[in-house]
Amino acid sequence: MNTMMSGLFRITEWIMRFSVVNLLWLAFNLPIVLLLVSAIYTEGAFPYFFYIPIIILAPFLFFPATTAMFAMVRDWIMEQEQKSLISSYWKYYQTNYKNSLISGLVLTLIWTVLIVDFYFFQQTNVILFFTFILFGIVLYVYTLIFFAVLVHYDIALKAVFKNSFLLTLGSPILFLAVLVTSVIILYVSINGLLFLFLFFTGSLIAFITFSAFYRLYMNLSK
Repeated sequence: MNTMMSGLFRITEWIMRFSVVNLLWLAFNLPIVLLLVSAIYTEGAFPYFFYIPIIILAPFLFFPATTAMFAMVRDWIMEQEQKSLISSYWKYYQTNYKNSLISGLVLTLIWTVLIVDFYFFQQTNVILFFTFILFGIVLYVYTLIFFAVLVHYDIALKAVFKNSFLLTLGSPILFLAVLVTSVIILYVSINGLLFLFLFFTGSLIAFITFSAFYRLYMNLSK
């Protein structure tokens, strides 16, 4: 009985961790979330006037909030104590804000150029279409691995960009693990289980990404 209760307590504790951090992540991204929801429920194609504020806000909101979320899951995986989920998240948000903002400006620019090019060239050249698709997949995985590297290493941002690039292209297992698991989570969240977005999607993807990264890190450290 004690073993069963202990196991049940651990399960509820992890559910609470994921849900609280995911809600914090959404709360810190609230303006972007509202813009996305408004765009989804606007008739017709995604309205152009939603793009600009999202692009402007992303480096200031999305990247610091996501970095803090990755820092939180790093503590869980490395079994480091957190006195409070909310205070720990806020601490990581503040301490990593500058680096998150700078890296966010760079990555947001790259994502913007990719999306604009994809939009304008998708119907003119099949080769370019698939090239942009491939580059988008690589950039998606690179961005997730970048967050893991950023919160784990105390190194200069230039080295974070470089190491993330080497890990993305140099470890096929890490690449596929991050890509497949995160896409499955997103697919399930979009197709029928929308409540996952509210409580689990972001924190689950962060947890799985850092877990895969940390396993590779430990293997390379041996």
